[in-house]
Amino acid sequence: MTFSEENYLKSIYHLTAALETEVSTNAIAEIMETKASSVTDMLKKLADKDLVNYKKYQGVSLTENGKLAAKMIVRKHRLWEVFLVEKLNFSWDEVHDIAEQLEHIKSEQLINRLDDFLGNPTEDPHGDPIPDANGRIIKIEKQLLSELLDNQSGVCVGVKDTSSEFLKYLDKQGIALGSKIEFLSKESFDLSLKIKVDGRELSISNKIASNLFVKLV
Repeated sequence: MTFSEENYLKSIYHLTAALETEVSTNAIAEIMETKASSVTDMLKKLADKDLVNYKKYQGVSLTENGKLAAKMIVRKHRLWEVFLVEKLNFSWDEVHDIAEQLEHIKSEQLINRLDDFLGNPTEDPHGDPIPDANGRIIKIEKQLLSELLDNQSGVCVGVKDTSSEFLKYLDKQGIALGSKIEFLSKESFDLSLKIKVDGRELSISNKIASNLFVKLV
């Protein structure tokens, strides 16, 4: 596959995972920042390779071959993110763009050795699951911080927004994967939250809480 074909597969994979349904060419065009006509041309190529199910005006889904191929791209991306953070001391807001380049390396042997070298991690630095060499994913039971009830507590296990700006904000607030978060109260006016992070009291907006995943403890 070309880099472009891999990027399309990965985008369709993320869209179908989020929406849990077939996706439109317009949705793909938006995430790929291109024209719908260009998306249509690419989908025809991917359909010819048995990577997507595509019928005009009926949406797009990945075939079993397409799902596995997309998972392998995601696997490479997230393993490289772990490597960059754990071994090269990049911060979690710096690694996405670099991993976007590294994910196109073709060597399966290299990626499997990288996986073993890192201790076969199941999550990337943002808490997203890493598919294994067979495409299997270990899913974590998690929910958004904004959905917690009074006096419930959880551990931060992931972020919904992986933008550099959001991750830098979390760094400033001392919120990271593994942080213990206790829900104290919610303001009815703007839905902002009072929480405790590792024992420190903090006020955050509903937007922030809606982008943090926690696992109840």
